[in-house]
Amino acid sequence: MSGTETAKIEVWWDMNDCPIPEGYDARRVRPSMERAFEKIGYTGPVSITAYGDQTKTPDHHLLALSSTGVAVVHTISESTRSVMYRDMVEWRGQNPPPGTMMIISDQVEGDFSWDLARLQQRNRYDLFQANSMKSRDDLLLVYYANWRWEQLLEEGGAPPPVANGLSSAAMFYCKSCNFDCQSLKKFRKHLSSYKHGLEEAINPPDTRLSCVTKTWARNYPATPEHATAKIHVLWDMNDCPIPEGYDARRVRPSIEKALKEIGYSGPVSITAFADQKQTPVHHLLALSSTGVDFSHTLPFRPFEMPVLVTSAEWLWDNLLAVSETKRHILHKCSESESERVVAASTGMFCCTLCLCDCKSLDDFNKHLSSKEHTKEEKRMTSHSQSFPHRQRQYKISNYYDEASRISSQDQTYEESSPEGVFSPEIITFY
Repeated sequence: MSGTETAKIEVWWDMNDCPIPEGYDARRVRPSMERAFEKIGYTGPVSITAYGDQTKTPDHHLLALSSTGVAVVHTISESTRSVMYRDMVEWRGQNPPPGTMMIISDQVEGDFSWDLARLQQRNRYDLFQANSMKSRDDLLLVYYANWRWEQLLEEGGAPPPVANGLSSAAMFYCKSCNFDCQSLKKFRKHLSSYKHGLEEAINPPDTRLSCVTKTWARNYPATPEHATAKIHVLWDMNDCPIPEGYDARRVRPSIEKALKEIGYSGPVSITAFADQKQTPVHHLLALSSTGVDFSHTLPFRPFEMPVLVTSAEWLWDNLLAVSETKRHILHKCSESESERVVAASTGMFCCTLCLCDCKSLDDFNKHLSSKEHTKEEKRMTSHSQSFPHRQRQYKISNYYDEASRISSQDQTYEESSPEGVFSPEIITFY
């Protein structure tokens, strides 16, 4: 059995979104969760923290939960999500992988999933979710399992024997006042006190989510294990086109020089994604003469979310507009010079719609103008218009499939390093 499957399991439960059903014995909550994990092979110790406005939770529920060691946290409803996330980030800092995280909430989308996805790439944990609503596709977070709350509660069977008093692991917290105790009576007394009411009125908990990854640095020097490794560039020519008047033959050396300046000297391969029927022939010739591969895709403009943890980032326009007095990365060329770019192609031309590879530009152009390709393109366009929510998935899948192909061919791209840092290194131009 792997270390992850026996590692500790931490559960953050939003009782506002996923309340205890009427008539349900709250003592069954813990064994239900433990049973659900055991059925899929996770046997580590489970810690559960229940968040919510505990002034509205009946005493018998609080007693039942605490008798099984569930920690109870009082928050105002509007701040529950931000408090949960702050505690989640703190737990991650104190508990390096391996480990398992479970979120029980209907409010994971948005900044929550954006920030957590970036954290997951830096230090990976097995991630689970339960919610009270129908599961939605989440393009940011990857869950090992996603349960419906009501179904999860049925896993435990009969409740455990009645405990005498509170569990020794039970604890009651008031996040508004930074107050904790092990007595339900003291907890109730605190929540009804004038001091508590005044504190929540004067200094209400912050309802905004604190996105910790937004403060991360943009550029990091290459680490020794990645400095000479292979580099594969996935280039969206729709978002980052070649500026008018620039010699496309300089794209590769520009990228290579930018990478070398931060310590990356490995061999570079580049794949350019775009509607290649819209790319000028002199650009295709110039790029292919430097070994750039081409992938023909439909020009969808999906919603963009920079969720990746990157080792370095550059603005594309800035990279191409570096002053010639400082460094000669790209230079402008005349139209006549562009027309004279007739070097033999060393790149590969691929149509991702038809899964067709071509070794020459002539064959590629013939394919793009063929009846078979036109028919497939119309079919894909019609399909995307009928299901607009899939446009983003389609475009992302092109990049993901290409990245997966490269990763599977090169053993240097491990799933994760011994330290748990996500590998390979990811660098973006935008």
